[in-house]
Amino acid sequence: QVQLVESGGGLVQAGGSLRLSCAASGRTFSTYGMGWFRQAPGQEREFVVGIWWSGANTFYADSVKGRFTISRDNAKNTVYLQMNTTKPEDTAVYYCAANRDGTTPTNPYRYDYWGQGTQVTVSS
Repeated sequence: QVQLVESGGGLVQAGGSLRLSCAASGRTFSTYGMGWFRQAPGQEREFVVGIWWSGANTFYADSVKGRFTISRDNAKNTVYLQMNTTKPEDTAVYYCAANRDGTTPTNPYRYDYWGQGTQVTVSS
């Protein structure tokens, strides 16, 4: 069992930066693929970015490529999402998710564990 807790959300002006963190419990964190998803009101949950268990592979949605950066620290059981050059359309609840097979599919139903989410609001 893995528990995920996100933090770092809040209100930011367009063009500003935020850093989200996702802390995981359990000794197997380093074997999990970790993804960040987001969900805006009335929208489906969408894949934002993912990082494989080793950190060697990362995948970004086109909408955030060049602006967001994912990283992980397996010693701290934590994955990070650095959000730069934010836009109002980035406004959503952001969720981290863990996938036991170590990869990061874009389909949210492939993930085994989810955090409770953290709100990010980007004002124009």
